Amino acid sequence: MDSLPVSQKVKVTAIAGDGIGAEVMRATQQVLAAAGAAVEWEDALAGAEAFRKGIVTGAPQETLDSIERCGVALKGPLETPVGFGEKSANVTLRKIFEMYGNIRPVRELPGIRTPFSGRGIDFTVVRENVEDLYAGIEHMQTPGVAQAVKLISEAGCERIAELACALALAEGRGKVTVATKANILKQTEGLLKTVGERVVKQYPQLAHEHMIVDNCAHQMVIRPEQFDVCVMTNMNGDILSDLAAGLVGGLGVAPSANLGDSVAMFEAVHGSAPQIAGKNLANPTALLLSAVMMLRHVGQFAAAARVEHALYVTLEEGRDLTGDIAAPGTGVGTTAYVDRVIANLGRESAKVPARQYRPITMKAWPKANWCRPTTSRELVGVDIFLESASAPPALGASLQQAVAGSPFTLKLVSSRGAQVWPVAQPHTFLVDHFRARFMFSAPAQGEAQAEITDLLNRVGAQHRWMHVEKLQRFDGADAFTKDQGEG
Repeated sequence: MDSLPVSQKVKVTAIAGDGIGAEVMRATQQVLAAAGAAVEWEDALAGAEAFRKGIVTGAPQETLDSIERCGVALKGPLETPVGFGEKSANVTLRKIFEMYGNIRPVRELPGIRTPFSGRGIDFTVVRENVEDLYAGIEHMQTPGVAQAVKLISEAGCERIAELACALALAEGRGKVTVATKANILKQTEGLLKTVGERVVKQYPQLAHEHMIVDNCAHQMVIRPEQFDVCVMTNMNGDILSDLAAGLVGGLGVAPSANLGDSVAMFEAVHGSAPQIAGKNLANPTALLLSAVMMLRHVGQFAAAARVEHALYVTLEEGRDLTGDIAAPGTGVGTTAYVDRVIANLGRESAKVPARQYRPITMKAWPKANWCRPTTSRELVGVDIFLESASAPPALGASLQQAVAGSPFTLKLVSSRGAQVWPVAQPHTFLVDHFRARFMFSAPAQGEAQAEITDLLNRVGAQHRWMHVEKLQRFDGADAFTKDQGEG
């Protein structure tokens, strides 16, 4: 197959990335070529070098054009500034191409000893990939109080739940666990619980359950064998997929995929390890397994199986392994490890249970803006977030005076989610960030733009405000939460 004409090969954008990225990418390409994978590579740049060139996204236009053209990318590790500077190039790529589903297989690997070896761990974390706190919408609301906006859409929840079910069917799995923090975040995480359960119920061949996400983390450590497919929102999935990788050997052997309607990107999720870059010490296992996922995605199941089994046989034998996974004192370099994997092509592991893979049938989503129709919509009040050094009694009195004669009444003032006026929680630690909840005295007419503008002017005449939220009811149900202590 290696001699196929270029026209019959699948074009793949190859983003080597930073640090050890070039070494693990070269190793992976060598193994795929030896296995007869029909791939034509387009090399592209992203990450630290792009940032150094002043490209704030970390991904040059040429790279974006290549991904758009190929529709498939294989990516090594990218460096991301921490706590400052540009956004993650990884997140940028996922969002630009709306790769909404992150797939993280968690499977016990032969020869890699962990405290969980022999347990037969074999499940997948499906993580929503473009919403949640990873929308990256943050503000300093006061000089000492920061806010991040957690955006969860019904459409986003439906897409990721549908993908989780499609993956389960494609891999012959039997159960989907919807893991959320809906007990605390009832509107956002609660949306995934409601929508996820609704979607999974449409697949009678799949068992399903809901699990609070912190209990899910606990259960992954206590009894990981119980899981098959776990679906989560973005941040929860990010954290728990890394935890799950630790059960089977860590990020150095953890593959991943990012799937969207038109583009798929497969990547190693480990760091760039600059301390060993260029020293022939890097372990390419994570990128190799990611490439196996890529081959299945493009329909090259036979080549995927050859690579996967050669890797498993190499790990089982324990010969010529890189230092991070070898027995002490027996580690070899990247090159020798790759040579051993290539030598084992054509052999099959007797220790890894066979799994029949089929193409994942992803639901097609319309290009038009998604919206949820409602039969009724009421505007019942307004939350105004403001900065003040005043004590709550004085602040409450001032705000009451400000709205005297307006269509609003001041219901409460809270600080970081706890009511501090008119009845204060006695142990609340106060900062200079407050939320004032104003309710309409009589039903609002329409969007009440003039009334809200007047309210902001009244409050703004005495206090510095930075944010406003409408309090609405959709189809008779409150579309907002109450503060701790609010009646």
